[in-house]
Amino acid sequence: MNSSHTGSTQSGPAAPKTAATTSGRGSGRETSLHRFTRRFCANRIALAALIVLVLMVLGAIAAPLLAPYSPDAIDVVNRLSGPSMSHWLGTDSLGRDTLSRIIYAGRASLFAATFAVTVAVILGVPSGLVAGYFGGWVDWLLGRTADVLMTFPALILAVAIIASTGPGLIKAMSAIGLVYAPRLFRVVRSAALSVRAETYIEASVSIGTPAVNIIFRRVLPNILSPLLVQISLLLASALLAEAALSLLGLGVIPPTPSWGNMLGRGFPEIRSTPGLVFWPGLAIAIATLSFNLLGDGLRDALGREVRKGD
Repeated sequence: MNSSHTGSTQSGPAAPKTAATTSGRGSGRETSLHRFTRRFCANRIALAALIVLVLMVLGAIAAPLLAPYSPDAIDVVNRLSGPSMSHWLGTDSLGRDTLSRIIYAGRASLFAATFAVTVAVILGVPSGLVAGYFGGWVDWLLGRTADVLMTFPALILAVAIIASTGPGLIKAMSAIGLVYAPRLFRVVRSAALSVRAETYIEASVSIGTPAVNIIFRRVLPNILSPLLVQISLLLASALLAEAALSLLGLGVIPPTPSWGNMLGRGFPEIRSTPGLVFWPGLAIAIATLSFNLLGDGLRDALGREVRKGD
């Protein structure tokens, strides 16, 4: 009787504890994803910025379906007209519909920013991982190369390349990406140095795990937080750089519209038709602000700091 009663008393509480423990271990990955989603969605400003950027990208992709006119359709009779039922945002000096051109211009502007940052990621991330992991003379050589590239202002280097090779969006944004690469290099190198000192990295090295596997399977996943934040900030900066180059006539070649060259063509008519400058400028401002706010939201959601209530 006593042994039976004692056994039931010991086994009763143990079963729920084991089940809870097993359930907690099995859902660890899902819990991390849920925690990130909850933190990010709790930041209403960052969530709104993400929605705005998604709508901009979708609008650029679906431009032929959304734009009421072709971006190059000329209506001389209604040139430099204000907003009306037929042209909601007015027309430019050639009678082209401003709304249609802004929608189509999102393609060139967003592609330019993405292309420049892609070049920066390809050049900066692998070199930063290698420098942070191996250190020594490899770190010194890559660090000095990054320092040299950072001495060149992005726009000045882009203008110099365009002056020697001719205008073009790909050439201009490649130069921008080349100058942005050292920024990613420094962020990745610093984070990789911190991760390299962790015990699990030393354990992987001690059992003979190849360096390539350690870098891309252990180090890279643990530096995504600062990397994603820096990428979102660089997207905003690259968007402004494209606008500046296109404003000067060195980026997107007309008649292809971009927000930057729309600003350039609208400046001579700013007194009579200020909307030609206001609307593309507003599009640039909204996209740039959204990228920055998204970066802030990612930093908060991916950060490792201890938060109350987590």
